[in-house]
Parts: sequence; C-alpha cells; structure tokens
Amino acid sequence: MITRSDIVTRITYAYEHAQKTAGGPRKTPFEYSPAFSAHSGARVYLKCEHQQFTGSFKFRGALNKILNLNSEQRMAGVIAASTGNHGMGVARAAQIQGVDAVIYVPATASTMKLAAIEHMGAEIVKVNGNCLDAELQARKDALAENKTFISPYNDVDVMAGQGTIAVEMTEQLEHLDALYIAVGGGGLIGGIGSYFKQYRKNTRIVGCWPEAAPAMLRCLEAGRVIDVLEENTLSDATAGGVEPGSITFPVCQDVIDDRVTVSEEEIAEAMLLMAEKENWMVEGSVGVALAACLKETPKYQNKNVAVLVCGRNIDTTKFLSVFANYPSSS
Repeated sequence: MITRSDIVTRITYAYEHAQKTAGGPRKTPFEYSPAFSAHSGARVYLKCEHQQFTGSFKFRGALNKILNLNSEQRMAGVIAASTGNHGMGVARAAQIQGVDAVIYVPATASTMKLAAIEHMGAEIVKVNGNCLDAELQARKDALAENKTFISPYNDVDVMAGQGTIAVEMTEQLEHLDALYIAVGGGGLIGGIGSYFKQYRKNTRIVGCWPEAAPAMLRCLEAGRVIDVLEENTLSDATAGGVEPGSITFPVCQDVIDDRVTVSEEEIAEAMLLMAEKENWMVEGSVGVALAACLKETPKYQNKNVAVLVCGRNIDTTKFLSVFANYPSSS
C-alpha cells in the first residue's frame, strides 16, 4: 500500500516539476469571501480551481501523469475515458507535451464538451452505451495497443498532481481550521489531504457528498470497496462507483476527518448563492462542498474555513434548469 509519506514526496516533486514546465498549471487564487463570511459567521476562503486551465483541477493530475511517462510510453500515446473535465484535462496536457491522446466517450455525450476536447487536439472515439461502457472499451484498447490508460483518480501520479493544490494553499494562507472538498473517486481529497496531514495537521479535512451519490462514503462506512447504488445528482462530476482495489480508498480512510452529506436542494441553493454572491457559474460538485461548509459554519464561527471550488464546466442550459427545478432556492 502506498504511504502518506510517499504521496507527499510525489506531490512535492510534481509541484516543482510543473513549475518548470511550459504551459503548466496556473497557481490559482485562494480568496477571502466577504459575502460568504458575512452570510455564515465564519471566515470563508475559496480556492479557485475553476480558474485553472480547462476549467477544473483535473488538468493538474493529467499533466503530472504525462510528465512521468518514459519516452516509449510518450511515443505510444495515452487513452482516457471521459465526457468532461478529465477528458479536457488529458487533452490539454497531452497537447502541450506533444503526446497523442485518444478520449473515449459514450455516443450520447454532449457535442459542446466533445468539441472542447477536440479543440485541444485529442481524438474522440464514440462508444455505444454509457460512461462505463466507454471506460471498459478504453481500457481494453489501451492494453491491446500498448498505450497508457489515464484513470481520473485511481493512479498515484494523478493523485499527486491534484495534491499540488495543497502546496499552493499552504503558501497562500498560514492557518486554516477546516477544508471542504467534494468527493468522487477520492483522488482530489486524497492528494490534498495527504499534504495537509503532513504540513497542516490541525486543519480538518472534510469530505462532502450528495445524499444521492455517496459511493466513496458508503465504502468508507463499510470498511471496504463495495457496489453502491446511486441516483441522479446535480454533482455529476463526483458520481460513479469506486474501483475494486482503488489506491484512493485507503488514502481516504487515512486523511478524511469529517464526512458531510447534502441534499439536492442544498446543492442547488449553494450553486445559486455562488452565482449571486461571487458572480460565478459553477458545477454541482462545487455546490456540494459549499453547501456542506455552510451547513457546518455554526461550528466554525470566527474561524478560517475553505471551500475547494473545483470546476466551472457546466452547460448553461443545465445551470439555468437549477432555477426552474429548485425555485425555493432562488
């Protein structure tokens, strides 16, 4: 099993390596929010990964994975499966490193998202079926063609790349009482949490889930990876099961201090509050983290809390539907 110390070493190396790489990740702002602080009574900070290249944190992990490929692997190219943030992150990272990338998607994927991926130079392969079908085909073809499959979370280099966010945060703010992060496969919170546990041990790492799609949470409760039946959620970026044997599962067991779930109504309200108070249109996964933070701010009055604003890639029509479907939130 990979150790926390090993993850932190990899994060430090990834951060230093990325800084020397042309086209590497932006150092995103970590901003105090007067509006949310007044609203909640806590001192609320927002880590703005929605301002990262491709509109989400996923670029960091994809780039670190590609930077760690050997020359033979780079020549062969990479394969990923994603209709959204991961696909765009892999496409851009491969483009700036001169590596061929193929992104597998379900045939029903949004044309807007596919156009964004293609614009970054990646080849699109459409697969009949759903996202899981696309991933299974991508893994099969990667093995057959001797190409590297880049997982969205179940890869130590990807997790280390996401963990570089924590290096920035500890440089940008000296003291933080709690950090709220939406959890999908666990790569983001695993990387960030490992670094904080090493260098900011007093910060509470809070995992946040939609009540409708709490796959990793249920696995943590069971003490092992299990199949979890999920429902539709506004936080589609964090939905989906955890792979058996996932390296992120024991890491999440190690670094997550507190666990919070939120309803779809609370997610919608948080998304609309973000638009109202910060003028940002963000994904449902951001709504999960913000809703969880606001739910818990009575515990953190006059203390420093932060929300990981992980992405902005939401279709305008879908965002506007939040107003229609959750009128009590507007």
